[in-house]
Amino acid sequence: MRFNFDNHILDTDRRELRRGSELVAMQPQVFDLLVHLLKHRDRVVTRDDLIALVWGGRIVSDSTLDSRVNAARNAIGDNGKEQRLIRTIPRKGLRFVGDVNGSCDAQATSSTEAEQPRAGLVLPDRPAIAVLPFDNMSGDREQEYFSDGISEDIITALSKLRWFFVIARNSSFTYKGKPVHMRQVAAELGVRYVLEGSVRRSGDRVRITAQLNDTTTGSHIWAEHYDRDLTDVFAVQDEITDAIVAAIEPQIYAAENFRSRRKPPNSVDAWDLVMRALSHHWRVTRPDGLAAQALLERAIAIDPNYGQALALFATNHMFGVHLGWTDLAAAAPVAEQAALAAIAADSEDAWAHTALGSVYFSTRRLDHSLAEFELALQLNPNFSLAQGYYALALSYTGRWMEAYAATQRAIRQSPRDPSSAIYYGVAAYAQFVGRNYQEAIALAREATRQRGDLTGAYRVLTVAAGMNGQIELARTALQELRRIQPNISLAWIATQLPWKLDADREHYLEGFRRAGLE
Repeated sequence: MRFNFDNHILDTDRRELRRGSELVAMQPQVFDLLVHLLKHRDRVVTRDDLIALVWGGRIVSDSTLDSRVNAARNAIGDNGKEQRLIRTIPRKGLRFVGDVNGSCDAQATSSTEAEQPRAGLVLPDRPAIAVLPFDNMSGDREQEYFSDGISEDIITALSKLRWFFVIARNSSFTYKGKPVHMRQVAAELGVRYVLEGSVRRSGDRVRITAQLNDTTTGSHIWAEHYDRDLTDVFAVQDEITDAIVAAIEPQIYAAENFRSRRKPPNSVDAWDLVMRALSHHWRVTRPDGLAAQALLERAIAIDPNYGQALALFATNHMFGVHLGWTDLAAAAPVAEQAALAAIAADSEDAWAHTALGSVYFSTRRLDHSLAEFELALQLNPNFSLAQGYYALALSYTGRWMEAYAATQRAIRQSPRDPSSAIYYGVAAYAQFVGRNYQEAIALAREATRQRGDLTGAYRVLTVAAGMNGQIELARTALQELRRIQPNISLAWIATQLPWKLDADREHYLEGFRRAGLE
């Protein structure tokens, strides 16, 4: 049986939930709960009914039931505040209130799906915007970093405005250099508004054009061009951001006047170097990491108080640690010093707090790391990298359900991110901590499918398969892990990974023992 609702298809025979063409990972109990609510959507389902069906009448705490309800809402794009699809009836129970197109024959649905284009993502409850990479019109490919940097800075500025849902840079930049229809972008990223533009740089002058499109109507909401001296580029970026805010949410903008301006460096040359470094950093390879590091060192030498350069320098160092390219003992002190300097330069920079949180995480100061990631997300709720790190820290403190929810936010904020494999790997580890081994295996496989060099994903695949009794799969995963992390051993695991709970460390080690690691 299949249920069609709100851009989702739930297949009870395959035990699958899909959002458009995307498979949504769910725990078995959450899936059963959602099926029960769909089947009995004509009435209120009591808590006792759910406990009897999903848990076989066993005693279950209210917090356990509430967590499964929240997980079901999260899986279908709902939440406890809106309750668009699953509504809580006080002192009575729950009811599925969304429109359902009934059940449909699997074969008929499959053929229909094959004929239809990929379905779009559900629009979030806030105005959702994607900023496409601005076209470089200078005729010089060496200036690509400059047009990319303009786009990135607009994304950063918009993301600080909390009433916007801003798609992360890595997803927007997958359209770079490609002819694409606005409605395709809207469907694939789940946005209503798309900003596009171009940059023409000539000597000390720059012309920036920008156009905001409403993808639901195909109309152009706003367009403008700016001719400026290059030293005035930061004022231009602020003007573009202000104009977009005024076009989309003028009443909120006038009433709240909530806006954070990025503090520019003292030198455009330093900014140029950081923009070049960002283009390397986001590729997440060892050679690119080294290239970014060299560029950032030059930027900091020019402007020692440039917060963005310091924050990215620290983050880049910790990326090397987490991906196994850099030794923790050597990288952590350098990264911590840079992150603290970044916060001193700009205490409202989400990048700076994320960088410091990543240092605290790797050096076993988990409570401090959580505090830094939470502050980063308060400053920039759309920062998918901070969400991913936050999920990782939550997992290592044992708070796996919160961790999994954070990974889903990270993936949603950047649905086409070339680095999304990292978020899937963290989601897999969260499910492993929750003893949901099959879900962990599926997520880890997706992470390794996207990136074949992700050590963390192969570690989770190894331990989840080991604990699930799939020993051949565990051994195969361990073999791949040894290929990309030759120094892996039980001693390395016990000393290098920052668990808060001894039980979680032993659980992880036991998975490796079953796979044959010594």
